[in-house]
Amino acid sequence: MVTLINNNAQPDINSGKKVLLAAPRGYCAGVDRAVIAVEKALDHYGAPVYVRKQIVHNKHVVRSLEKRGAIFVDEVEEAPEGCVMVFSAHGVSPAVVEAANARNQRTIDATCPLVTKVHKEVLRFEKEGYDILLVGHEGHEEVEGTAGEAPHAIQLIDGDEDIQNAKVKDPDKVIWLSQTTLSVDETMETVVKLRERFPKMHNPPSDDICYATQNRQVAIKKVGAESDLVIVVGSANSSNTVRLVEVALDAGAKAAYRVDDSSEIKDEWFEGVTSVGVTSGASVPEDLVEEVLDYLAEKDFGDVRTVTTAEEDIQFSLPKELRKDLKASSSS
Repeated sequence: MVTLINNNAQPDINSGKKVLLAAPRGYCAGVDRAVIAVEKALDHYGAPVYVRKQIVHNKHVVRSLEKRGAIFVDEVEEAPEGCVMVFSAHGVSPAVVEAANARNQRTIDATCPLVTKVHKEVLRFEKEGYDILLVGHEGHEEVEGTAGEAPHAIQLIDGDEDIQNAKVKDPDKVIWLSQTTLSVDETMETVVKLRERFPKMHNPPSDDICYATQNRQVAIKKVGAESDLVIVVGSANSSNTVRLVEVALDAGAKAAYRVDDSSEIKDEWFEGVTSVGVTSGASVPEDLVEEVLDYLAEKDFGDVRTVTTAEEDIQFSLPKELRKDLKASSSS
């Protein structure tokens, strides 16, 4: 459940030297589920547990799991036959699942349920004969997994050139879907351009951009509008983190930077700054944000005011394969 907050109830954010801390920020339910899945797998099966790609796009999370015995590989063929293999939160194509099965790997699917929803939409619309225009970034793991569900029915739309080059069988049977971690505003700009070419294009049955991505963008819009400087905590390969920097600047922040952690903050950023906005991407643990706040406090930015635009209490259950094994173990 996500509860929207009345912004009129927010604290005064127009006076004094301060930090404006965006909420929601950090871990979403899908990331939390995926990370816990790897931790539980290590506890239950013992190390090593193999993970295809980064479980989530955050280098600190990956390093922490590596220390516990997780081994990250680019493809399932790099892992031994019969091993425990976890699929990342971004999802995989059917071809990856088949490759893992061919190696008798014990797979745990930690795909975010919101990504799985998009995969199911692809299968549904392919079956109904639609051309699917997938708005997303080429090379992103989520896009590769989604497109792999129906490669002959999907065309990736990543910029104006793709919009102009898109070809469909029937202009009446076209639908757009999207990568879940995109900027809401940027996606809708693309959709408007696509609709100029395909006026009868259908919308998704539900919003594909995930609740966490939207909530974090709404929060940083409010914070960015009142900030001289915005610091976004998260890794460079995290799509939703990179978008938060762009959204902050579009909202009016005078400057915005992405950092993996407090060690990457530069003193020269603070010249003439009296208000600092802080947020983090959906795959960022809160302790990294706390380190940034400690750094800011040392620079006399100790007045931290939380700017809340929504409350999140969504939780996802662990992957079914893992739940089954944990249940069997507890009952034996």
